[in-house]
Amino acid sequence: MTIKAPTVRIEPWSEDDFDLLRAANAPEMMDQLGGPETEEQLINRHRRYVDLSADRTGKGRMFRIVLLSSGRAAGTIGFWEQTWNGESVYETGWSVLPGFQGHGVATAGTSAVVEVARAERKHRYLHAFPSVTNGPSNAVCRKAGFDLVGECDFAYPPGQIHRSNDWRLDLQATPRDRD
Repeated sequence: MTIKAPTVRIEPWSEDDFDLLRAANAPEMMDQLGGPETEEQLINRHRRYVDLSADRTGKGRMFRIVLLSSGRAAGTIGFWEQTWNGESVYETGWSVLPGFQGHGVATAGTSAVVEVARAERKHRYLHAFPSVTNGPSNAVCRKAGFDLVGECDFAYPPGQIHRSNDWRLDLQATPRDRD
Protein backbone atom coordinates (compact mmCIF):
# COMPACT_ATOMS: atom_id res chain seq x y z
CA MET A 1 0.00 0.00 0.00
CA THR A 2 1.32 3.46 -0.89
CA ILE A 3 0.31 6.49 1.11
CA LYS A 4 0.97 9.84 -0.47
CA ALA A 5 1.35 12.76 1.95
CA PRO A 6 -0.04 16.11 0.91
CA THR A 7 2.38 18.69 -0.32
CA VAL A 8 2.47 21.66 2.02
CA ARG A 9 4.37 24.84 2.47
CA ILE A 10 4.87 26.74 5.69
CA GLU A 11 4.34 30.49 5.71
CA PRO A 12 5.41 32.88 8.46
CA TRP A 13 2.73 33.69 11.01
CA SER A 14 1.13 37.09 10.41
CA GLU A 15 -1.42 39.47 11.87
CA ASP A 16 -4.00 37.87 9.57
CA ASP A 17 -3.71 34.43 11.22
CA PHE A 18 -5.77 35.06 14.36
CA ASP A 19 -8.80 33.19 12.96
CA LEU A 20 -6.61 30.14 12.34
CA LEU A 21 -5.42 30.28 15.95
CA ARG A 22 -9.03 30.58 17.12
CA ALA A 23 -10.01 27.53 15.02
CA ALA A 24 -7.12 25.54 16.55
CA ASN A 25 -8.42 26.44 20.03
CA ALA A 26 -11.37 24.02 19.73
CA PRO A 27 -11.92 21.76 22.76
CA GLU A 28 -11.18 18.56 20.79
CA MET A 29 -7.85 20.03 19.66
CA MET A 30 -6.82 21.35 23.07
CA ASP A 31 -7.68 18.30 25.19
CA GLN A 32 -4.00 17.25 25.39
CA LEU A 33 -2.90 20.82 26.17
CA GLY A 34 -4.92 21.80 29.21
CA GLY A 35 -8.11 22.79 27.39
CA PRO A 36 -9.13 25.79 25.29
CA GLU A 37 -7.65 29.19 26.05
CA THR A 38 -9.65 32.30 26.90
CA GLU A 39 -9.97 35.09 24.35
CA GLU A 40 -7.35 37.10 26.26
CA GLN A 41 -4.95 34.15 26.25
CA LEU A 42 -5.49 33.69 22.50
CA ILE A 43 -4.80 37.36 21.82
CA ASN A 44 -1.59 37.16 23.86
CA ARG A 45 -0.48 33.97 22.12
CA HIS A 46 -1.21 35.46 18.70
CA ARG A 47 0.92 38.49 19.62
CA ARG A 48 3.78 36.16 20.70
CA TYR A 49 3.51 34.26 17.40
CA VAL A 50 3.59 37.47 15.34
CA ASP A 51 6.55 38.80 17.34
CA LEU A 52 8.43 35.49 17.11
CA SER A 53 7.97 35.36 13.35
CA ALA A 54 9.21 38.95 12.97
CA ASP A 55 12.32 38.22 15.06
CA ARG A 56 15.42 37.29 13.08
CA THR A 57 17.72 36.47 16.02
CA GLY A 58 17.25 32.70 15.79
CA LYS A 59 14.88 32.49 18.77
CA GLY A 60 12.40 30.57 16.63
CA ARG A 61 9.55 31.05 14.20
CA MET A 62 5.84 30.34 13.93
CA PHE A 63 4.11 29.32 10.72
CA ARG A 64 0.77 28.40 9.25
CA ILE A 65 0.72 25.12 7.33
CA VAL A 66 -0.76 25.65 3.87
CA LEU A 67 -1.87 22.98 1.40
CA LEU A 68 -0.32 23.59 -2.00
CA SER A 69 -3.29 22.05 -3.79
CA SER A 70 -5.84 24.54 -2.46
CA GLY A 71 -3.92 27.29 -0.69
CA ARG A 72 -5.98 26.61 2.44
CA ALA A 73 -4.44 26.94 5.88
CA ALA A 74 -4.56 23.50 7.51
CA GLY A 75 -2.81 24.19 10.81
CA THR A 76 -0.01 25.77 12.76
CA ILE A 77 3.58 24.79 13.50
CA GLY A 78 6.65 26.44 14.90
CA PHE A 79 9.83 26.15 16.89
CA TRP A 80 11.21 28.25 19.72
CA GLU A 81 14.09 28.33 22.15
CA GLN A 82 13.80 26.32 25.31
CA THR A 83 16.14 25.22 28.06
CA TRP A 84 15.78 21.48 28.54
CA ASN A 85 17.85 19.56 31.08
CA GLY A 86 20.26 22.51 31.32
CA GLU A 87 20.81 22.69 27.54
CA SER A 88 19.61 25.34 25.07
CA VAL A 89 17.50 23.61 22.44
CA TYR A 90 14.61 24.28 20.12
CA GLU A 91 11.17 22.93 20.92
CA THR A 92 8.53 22.35 18.28
CA GLY A 93 4.78 21.96 18.35
CA TRP A 94 1.94 21.81 15.83
CA SER A 95 -1.80 21.76 15.50
CA VAL A 96 -3.71 20.52 12.46
CA LEU A 97 -7.38 21.40 12.01
CA PRO A 98 -9.77 18.40 12.25
CA GLY A 99 -10.69 18.33 8.55
CA PHE A 100 -7.03 17.86 7.63
CA GLN A 101 -5.97 15.36 10.30
CA GLY A 102 -4.88 11.87 9.36
CA HIS A 103 -3.55 12.85 5.92
CA GLY A 104 0.13 13.53 6.65
CA VAL A 105 -0.22 17.30 7.00
CA ALA A 106 1.46 17.42 10.43
CA THR A 107 4.33 15.20 9.30
CA ALA A 108 4.90 17.26 6.14
CA GLY A 109 4.75 20.50 8.13
CA THR A 110 7.14 19.10 10.74
CA SER A 111 9.61 18.06 8.07
CA ALA A 112 9.49 21.58 6.65
CA VAL A 113 10.00 23.22 10.04
CA VAL A 114 12.95 20.90 10.75
CA GLU A 115 14.69 22.33 7.68
CA VAL A 116 14.07 25.92 8.81
CA ALA A 117 15.36 25.16 12.33
CA ARG A 118 18.38 23.35 10.86
CA ALA A 119 19.19 26.37 8.67
CA GLU A 120 19.36 28.60 11.76
CA ARG A 121 22.54 26.70 12.82
CA LYS A 122 21.94 27.81 16.39
CA HIS A 123 20.96 24.74 18.41
CA ARG A 124 21.92 21.13 17.91
CA TYR A 125 18.62 19.58 18.96
CA LEU A 126 14.94 20.06 18.22
CA HIS A 127 12.61 18.48 20.81
CA ALA A 128 8.89 17.69 20.79
CA PHE A 129 6.93 16.78 23.91
CA PRO A 130 3.58 15.18 23.00
CA SER A 131 1.58 13.55 25.77
CA VAL A 132 2.28 9.83 26.11
CA THR A 133 -1.41 9.28 25.29
CA ASN A 134 -1.34 11.36 22.08
CA GLY A 135 -0.79 8.60 19.53
CA PRO A 136 -1.08 10.79 16.42
CA SER A 137 1.50 13.36 17.59
CA ASN A 138 3.89 10.63 18.71
CA ALA A 139 3.52 9.07 15.24
CA VAL A 140 4.37 12.43 13.64
CA CYS A 141 7.61 12.53 15.65
CA ARG A 142 8.53 9.01 14.58
CA LYS A 143 7.72 9.64 10.90
CA ALA A 144 9.60 12.96 10.88
CA GLY A 145 12.79 11.27 12.08
CA PHE A 146 12.85 12.15 15.77
CA ASP A 147 14.36 9.70 18.25
CA LEU A 148 12.42 8.81 21.39
CA VAL A 149 14.54 9.78 24.40
CA GLY A 150 11.95 8.59 26.93
CA GLU A 151 9.07 9.72 29.10
CA CYS A 152 9.24 12.91 31.14
CA ASP A 153 7.09 15.29 33.12
CA PHE A 154 6.48 18.39 31.05
CA ALA A 155 4.68 21.60 32.02
CA TYR A 156 2.19 23.00 29.51
CA PRO A 157 0.55 25.31 29.96
CA PRO A 158 2.89 26.58 32.68
CA GLY A 159 1.92 25.07 35.99
CA GLN A 160 0.14 22.02 34.50
CA ILE A 161 2.36 18.94 34.49
CA HIS A 162 1.68 16.25 31.88
CA ARG A 163 3.37 12.91 31.31
CA SER A 164 4.97 13.35 27.90
CA ASN A 165 7.37 11.68 25.55
CA ASP A 166 10.63 13.50 24.89
CA TRP A 167 11.38 13.20 21.17
CA ARG A 168 14.67 14.64 19.90
CA LEU A 169 16.00 15.32 16.42
CA ASP A 170 19.67 16.09 15.81
CA LEU A 171 19.70 19.20 13.60
CA GLN A 172 23.38 18.67 12.76
CA ALA A 173 22.80 15.19 11.36
CA THR A 174 22.02 14.82 7.69
CA PRO A 175 19.32 12.36 6.61
CA ARG A 176 22.09 9.94 5.51
CA ASP A 177 23.55 10.03 9.04
CA ARG A 178 20.31 8.52 10.31
CA ASP A 179 20.39 5.44 8.04
